[in-house]
Amino acid sequence: MRVAIFSTKPYDQQFFTTANERHSFELTFFEPRLTIETVGLAADFEAVCAFVNDRLDAPLLERLARHGTRLIALRCAGFNNVDLAAAERLGIRVVRVPAYSPHAVAEHTVGLILTLNRKLHRAYSRVREGNFSLQGLLGFDLFERTVGIVGTGQIGAVVANILHGFGCRLLGFDPFPNPACASIGVKYVALDELLAQSDIITLNCPLTPATRHLINAESIAKMKPGVMLINTSRGAVVDTPATIDALKSGQIGYLGIDVYEEESAYFFEDFSQDGIDDDVLARLLTFPNVIVTGHQAFFTSDALKCIAETTLQNIADISSGGTCANELNVKRA
Repeated sequence: MRVAIFSTKPYDQQFFTTANERHSFELTFFEPRLTIETVGLAADFEAVCAFVNDRLDAPLLERLARHGTRLIALRCAGFNNVDLAAAERLGIRVVRVPAYSPHAVAEHTVGLILTLNRKLHRAYSRVREGNFSLQGLLGFDLFERTVGIVGTGQIGAVVANILHGFGCRLLGFDPFPNPACASIGVKYVALDELLAQSDIITLNCPLTPATRHLINAESIAKMKPGVMLINTSRGAVVDTPATIDALKSGQIGYLGIDVYEEESAYFFEDFSQDGIDDDVLARLLTFPNVIVTGHQAFFTSDALKCIAETTLQNIADISSGGTCANELNVKRA
């Protein structure tokens, strides 16, 4: 099977080439994102492999179908960038990687918490300039602090386990409570209660119509003044302008994000010589109590190996005429 892989970097090629040794698919790597302008590159490829910032809306899927594509293999867990109804109508099957390394994302989440709390980013820069003053670097103990975890699936459960080890009091909000979280003492509460009681709030939920802008001016007003907010889920879970207003007022005391609603224009690329035209993102980067990472929470060798192996196995399952446990459709989504 011929597979066109979009939005690729050298590390993608490395891990997919290694994983393909057991499959021998014909892989072609394209650096550009998959858009209506680049869809012509996928002509005559039976399968297209896409990533988080590729936009597979109905017009693009129609072009793919006309070009002969019958399979979309997402190498990510989220699928909010795919029009599943259009894909089903066009006879294009869609598969994904539902879990690659929940530990990778969870550990990055806790890394953001620790860095913001103990101001490690500021201390690092200060010491390199010969400044060993501790003024302005005061943190707090995580022990017995209340952490609210929004979304307690595989990633949220690992976050809970790590923070349980720190001795945190854990609150959870999820339409489907996780027994593994309850067993270590996570107390499930209504969202408003979690917002009001938590010293730290971490977002580990998928992006759905119900979670889009879940964090907005109204929900922020219900939080403790000076709260720490962490988002390693999807950018659109957070209303960024409302968050900036809360940072300016002090309602949000710390912000750590690995995702951003308009990230597709910037993340995974180097703009160090060009500057950033996005005024909202540029404003975020001016706050000393904000850390932005470029969608790197997943970025470990373990996760990349799993992503490549699972993606190619998904393709193998479909190409052999069998079923695939990781297939998506409108009903299952």
